[in-house]
Amino acid sequence: MSSLALLLALATPCIASAADYTVQSGSTLGFTSNFQGSSFDGHFGKWTAAISYDATKLATSKFDVTVDLASAKTGDNDRDSALPGADFFNVAKYPQAHFVTTAFHQQGSQVVADGMLTLRGVTKPVSLNVVFKPQGNGGTLDVSGTVKRLDFGVGGGQYADTSVIGPDVKVTAHLVLSSK
Repeated sequence: MSSLALLLALATPCIASAADYTVQSGSTLGFTSNFQGSSFDGHFGKWTAAISYDATKLATSKFDVTVDLASAKTGDNDRDSALPGADFFNVAKYPQAHFVTTAFHQQGSQVVADGMLTLRGVTKPVSLNVVFKPQGNGGTLDVSGTVKRLDFGVGGGQYADTSVIGPDVKVTAHLVLSSK
């Protein structure tokens, strides 16, 4: 073991870590897109999130989110029946999406979570804006960002026309958190 590796191994236990939180009821994970010029909102009914976060310890903060893609609902029966299909999420082959952070950084007053999103077997970088508001033994965490759907093959083929379905999907989450 090199002296640098030994030094890092010995120093690691001394690094304070971010607070671990559990996600409470009332939390939401949603998305907004555009179909034929009209905006629509949707949400995922089933997902899990492991959250470790401290705005003063961004280096040890981490998000790990797994989404059950079959739980996507938009309130439109045609769209809701199409989303799990092979042209969109292809849940038979790829039932889940997964996002895990790789780093956090400050961009002015905004905290940004950089991570890797895996969707339909494709893994690409995605950055999300983060707003944490502490409250008692927990807080709220609001996250937002944009995903380029075609980067992941969502709505490919005949649905790749961005004049019909917009190229960008805005992802938002509102997490109600309590400390572990």
